Amino acid sequence: MKSLRLLVLSLLLLPCVQAAPSELATRGYTVLPQPQRVTLRSGDFKFGVGWSVTGDDVAVAALNEGLGARFKIAPLRAGAGNALSLVIAPGSVEIGDALDNDKKAIADQAYRIDAAPSAITITANAAPGLFYGVQTLLQLLKPKEGALWLPEAQIVDWPDLRLRQIYWDDAHHLDRPEVLREVVNRAAFYKLNGVVIKFDGHFQYASAPAVVEPYAISPAELQALTDYALKRHVQIMPFLDGPGHVAFLLKHPQYAKLRAFPDSNYEICTVNPDTYKFYEGLFQDLLNANKGSKYFYLSTDEPYYVGMSDNAQCNEAARTRELGTVGKVLAEFITKTAGWLHDNGREVVFWGEYPLKPDDIESLPKFMINGEVYGPKYDPVYKKHGIRQTIYTSIQGEERHFPMYFPLPAEKRLHTGGRAGRGGAGGKVAQVFRGLSTNPARKNAELIGVVNAGWADSGLHPETFWLGYAAGTAAGWRPNSPDPEESVDNFYKLFYGRNAVEMDRVYHLMSTQSQFWSDSWETGPSKSRKGIWGNSDRIYTPRKDANDQYISLPAAPNAELKQDGKWSTDNARRLELAAGMVAESDELIALLGKNLKAADYNRYNIEVMLSIAQVMRHNLTMLAAIGKIDKLLASASSNPPRQALAAVDEALTLTRTIRNQRNALLKSVTETWYKAWYPRVPEANGRKFLHELDDVKDHVGDRTVDLSYMVQREILLPVGDWVEGVQSARNKFARSHNLPASNQTFDWKDTKAVK
Repeated sequence: MKSLRLLVLSLLLLPCVQAAPSELATRGYTVLPQPQRVTLRSGDFKFGVGWSVTGDDVAVAALNEGLGARFKIAPLRAGAGNALSLVIAPGSVEIGDALDNDKKAIADQAYRIDAAPSAITITANAAPGLFYGVQTLLQLLKPKEGALWLPEAQIVDWPDLRLRQIYWDDAHHLDRPEVLREVVNRAAFYKLNGVVIKFDGHFQYASAPAVVEPYAISPAELQALTDYALKRHVQIMPFLDGPGHVAFLLKHPQYAKLRAFPDSNYEICTVNPDTYKFYEGLFQDLLNANKGSKYFYLSTDEPYYVGMSDNAQCNEAARTRELGTVGKVLAEFITKTAGWLHDNGREVVFWGEYPLKPDDIESLPKFMINGEVYGPKYDPVYKKHGIRQTIYTSIQGEERHFPMYFPLPAEKRLHTGGRAGRGGAGGKVAQVFRGLSTNPARKNAELIGVVNAGWADSGLHPETFWLGYAAGTAAGWRPNSPDPEESVDNFYKLFYGRNAVEMDRVYHLMSTQSQFWSDSWETGPSKSRKGIWGNSDRIYTPRKDANDQYISLPAAPNAELKQDGKWSTDNARRLELAAGMVAESDELIALLGKNLKAADYNRYNIEVMLSIAQVMRHNLTMLAAIGKIDKLLASASSNPPRQALAAVDEALTLTRTIRNQRNALLKSVTETWYKAWYPRVPEANGRKFLHELDDVKDHVGDRTVDLSYMVQREILLPVGDWVEGVQSARNKFARSHNLPASNQTFDWKDTKAVK
């Protein structure tokens, strides 16, 4: 996962200067991304009933589809009345400055809008530009006083870079077909023209049936999605890892012989001829189901151990000695795999990173596209060699539940250090937007695009990524303008509608509540999972413990029900901070409930956020309950026997309540998320899921077969043993005072919701 080495370290040093609002914003209009040239005249005019449309059939269909979906307007037809004309006229729209050297590719996406009360004309050099002109018109439409309004204006627009891509991660879940189509629709609306999809085992490979998971997209479904996207000028770009990040392949016994190291499923052997036969089968399966698309992502991400293996199964070290560097071993793998894809008509994107060094770059094919920029030591060398590049960025990394759009203030954190403050001035979107706009690679590399990733490895719902996708990646269309905060505000209005309320506050609270969820627990060695085989620096011998989050539990009382209440003292700061977050949690949940009714669009997105907000609220409730349990136990010995037992029983009842609330929460989250996802199950459709964790990467979203990873840290606490100890002490005390024993059974790990 590339998010931990974000594009430019200098982002944190960028000044935050509040720019003046754009002319469109001043007039109350929203467009994302910001057009290149806008000439506003004095008036506004109504649009809708009484207008007719003529022109390119595909563009007319896109217009009517958008008018119906957003404003419930019946399709416009050719006829009398004010005329909206959609015109393709090659060479009619002149572009201005653009960083991308392929001016034809830029001109094909250019358009001009001439908007007046009696007539609107959208003119473009080619079909993509006309489509984008239609999207801008749809975004401009402003509901007011029961009508839709447009400004009298001329807009001339074109992108800075030809490719504006988002990475969509379906590795640990599979979105339903209608959801993937909506991903395409949203991307197209914001002029994003590439959706990079990582399916892993969620694609039905004919050449590797053992890899296919219980729910997997069929070749016919992928081709249908590809065709749907192409009609909207969006490329569906398959993403396949190698040589690293392939546990989803190498965990299967059938393919263990392809491992670079027999005891690690992370990396495939690059000197085994069968590796290339295997990949060619996977490639062919994906290409057969993705006809019409131009690009393919050969993800050479984090190949930590390439060229190092020296065992009976895979001896890459010998090849390293022959070629001279491990980087050249990686270059050989890239050349063989990418060469096959190139010969089969694809533009191949790879990650040109360590262990590749500048001297290794000349070993790479010139037809490649480097999906990232890697600094002034690398980028000019790639450029000289003829390899084009895109700027990689990420809206999310290892955060749990919600991207860190805005940082949790230091005074609200239990732990010092860590990643606090990484949101930067203006928030994460501003950081990404300014970084894409000012990256030194704009001078040092031959840039053709940007790619913005939302990694779901941490188990996040991709619905949480759209603010970053749309407002951050907008810099690939027009860098440096407008101020990122205006882009964020435009996103809220366009994505949720103008009736949504305080969405910026919602995103602030979602961000800080999710960070506190993580910060409020401790981190230590896991007792539930196998150890980690290695990291980017070295192979661990022996394996290193994986990490889990945990909190201590109050001490169980002795047979006289004496307990010191030390937990509350030791955790006073934790409890204080958690109590302080409750009011903000109340505010967040109330705002989300209000917006579930008020938002014009994308209410499911709000449902997902509400489900996450409830997860974070449960944590606050649980911490408070544990504090109360500790106080009840500490108070027991100072009371008469019956009252002492009552205090202990109340503590035990609270423990059961926590479990029941957790289980109800998990049921609710599952119901909400499965509206968009196929179920995560061990078996379905005649296929079984082999649950074997990655030997190197600890992906939270893969820790459990179902969605119980959302509450797994609670399940892993030794509460069952603790309850048994408390109940044993309670019953000893009861017997010594001739009071009734308690024989209730309790299974903390049971996740079934109580009806």
